[in-house]
Amino acid sequence: MARVLVTGAATGLGRNTVAALLDDGHEAVLHARHPGRLTDVRDLLDRGALPVTGDLATHEGTLSVAEQANTLGGIDAVIHNAGVYDGPDTLAVNVLAPYLLTCLIAGPGRHVYLSSSMHTGGHADAGLIDSRREDAPLGYSDSKLFVTALAAALPRHRPGVHSFAVDPGWVPTRMGGPSAPDDLALGHVTQLHLATASGPGATGSYWHHQRQQTPHPAVRDESFQDAVLDALAQRTGITLTPR
Repeated sequence: MARVLVTGAATGLGRNTVAALLDDGHEAVLHARHPGRLTDVRDLLDRGALPVTGDLATHEGTLSVAEQANTLGGIDAVIHNAGVYDGPDTLAVNVLAPYLLTCLIAGPGRHVYLSSSMHTGGHADAGLIDSRREDAPLGYSDSKLFVTALAAALPRHRPGVHSFAVDPGWVPTRMGGPSAPDDLALGHVTQLHLATASGPGATGSYWHHQRQQTPHPAVRDESFQDAVLDALAQRTGITLTPR
């Protein structure tokens, strides 16, 4: 049995992931943006899911989520599910929050990051993370390229920790829209497997519907990985340290 933290779990894929964890006999820690959102997941809390809250669009909110998770203790895996498609919070929610939670939550042996097939259209320019680049707002594809590179880089910096990036498909969630063509019921299956199965697959790898895929070439470039980590450390003031 594993204890798994799922971010952005009040609706959509995150909610489905928590329900599946409980169905399989695991412990789930359910993140919602603010306490009011917990009313939407009362059924999961009644089944034993543990709540943490905090706005991942803010530095303080993300630090609070990490602190709450550490207070609970015993987190075996984190599924970094929370995400936005566009707007001013794209960098904070899609990239900075997963990075900070990776740096600050004690103990997880696995991290599963939600990516997208759209990461292949991202710009391999870590300078886009720089807060001074107001002339170049971060796009969704860029954010998913950076978080996929984070997943690939983590095993070099934390030997023994397994990390994976997952494209869940274009599924009909609030973000994906009602006309999205992929099956919502399959959208969480790969994340669940990678977070809880024994021998789930090669660490640092990129997946889609339970199959390992080839990511954007920059993802495998260690110099790009390091540039992304350096930029994230500069932007957040927190460095990814070995454990």
